[in-house]
Amino acid sequence: MSEAPVQTAGSARPAQPKPNAVVAVLALSGITVSLMQTLVIPIVPELPKYLNASASNAAWAVTATLLAAAVATPVAGRLGDMLGKRLMLLVSLVLLVSGSVVAALSDALVPMIVGRTLQGLAAAVVPLGISIMRDELPPERLAGSTALMSASLGVGGALGLPAAAFIADHYDWHVLFWTSAALGVVAFALVMLLVPESRVRSGGRFDAVGALGLAVGLVSLLLAVSKGADWGWASGTTLGLFALAVVTLVAWGFFELRTARPLVDLRTTVRRQVLFTNLASIAFGFSMFAMSLVLPQLLQLPTRTGYGLGRSMLTVGLVMAPQGLVMMAFAPLSAAVTKARGPKVTLMTGAVIVAAGYGLNIVLMSEVWHLVLVSCIIGAGVGFAYGAMPALIMGAVPASETAAANSLNTLMRSIGTSVASAVAGVILAQLTISLGGTTLPSENGFKVVMAIGAGAAVLAFVLASFLPGRRAADPEPAPAPAAPTAESVH
Repeated sequence: MSEAPVQTAGSARPAQPKPNAVVAVLALSGITVSLMQTLVIPIVPELPKYLNASASNAAWAVTATLLAAAVATPVAGRLGDMLGKRLMLLVSLVLLVSGSVVAALSDALVPMIVGRTLQGLAAAVVPLGISIMRDELPPERLAGSTALMSASLGVGGALGLPAAAFIADHYDWHVLFWTSAALGVVAFALVMLLVPESRVRSGGRFDAVGALGLAVGLVSLLLAVSKGADWGWASGTTLGLFALAVVTLVAWGFFELRTARPLVDLRTTVRRQVLFTNLASIAFGFSMFAMSLVLPQLLQLPTRTGYGLGRSMLTVGLVMAPQGLVMMAFAPLSAAVTKARGPKVTLMTGAVIVAAGYGLNIVLMSEVWHLVLVSCIIGAGVGFAYGAMPALIMGAVPASETAAANSLNTLMRSIGTSVASAVAGVILAQLTISLGGTTLPSENGFKVVMAIGAGAAVLAFVLASFLPGRRAADPEPAPAPAAPTAESVH
């Protein structure tokens, strides 16, 4: 059972935080961390040469970030509720900078994996930022600001791809990581200067056993999903990891229900508004990432296939960059719809737009402008949906559990993207053509993936329809600062 919020005193807290500054700094921090998703994409084909490693081993530079993020997000969220959200935000940015520096100094596989793991541990910045906004912003600013913060997950990824491709094409690949380190330092400094520490705390003792159990379960699940295609879906390693994940997560669930101060309050997560928002988040994560897998390949495949466009990685980035700008532009519109009709309607609207975008992509995929159009439509839908999710979560949980609940929601999206990667990989490996002795994904393979992406958006729509029909309650404001008392200081 969750504890009542605890107010703590802090001497370095600005008396009147400036909402515009807080929103800008937190959004910048979110975009900086989300850049890690696409930072290495332009150099993935060259990583085996750069690191003197096999292609399968070099792929751990991507997988390590995914696994670290999955573990760090719920843990940092709970610690943020307990110890201070700004504190954990700063810790996350320190991890990001440290990982970037380690990777920038790397010329071998092991230090690169260490650096990428540290970068992944910073993934909780977005849910922590949303939670800080709930505590610090006036109610009339909250919906639009959290929509922008939530959209930063996609904005950073979309804008980072062309920037990373440009750097990789014109400079030494280590510059990618020096750039991310510099951005992390800037974000850290701005958070220190302009973002106040919330006084809303849950208190209590950290659930170390629950954190360990969740880590083992998530790593086993995501490792099986992300590496199953390489190891073989029927291999003993893959099936063993799936079995370990199921057993561990079931045991973890029983433990969390019986402990006084759980890492994740499962009684809160099964509330209808939280449960169906998280389930819809998995479907949306799947749907959004499916496009990120299809469009780059369509753009880069040779024109001799009859459907490939034969473009460079830099062109891929420039085609997908408008998606990030559209997501950012639609954040205020998402907030306006939420204010007028409620976050349920906003989420369902986003699902319809995403499904329509994929449907259009099935018939429009032969020109670069077709893919720009589709990318923008899907980006608009994702912007709507990602803006609604924090409003739904915060409307159903107490202020003292905001960071943990938002972190779990972010984790659900990540699970959706991981499953999308695995499913798309299987489909594109099975539906192929042969061109000059080389096996390539077929046009029908891409269309099947897009159809499944549309189906995932429709599933999100159906799941969202089970959300409460009334508007989510306005998030309760943070308690007014009070002088510490014997009862409030532990």
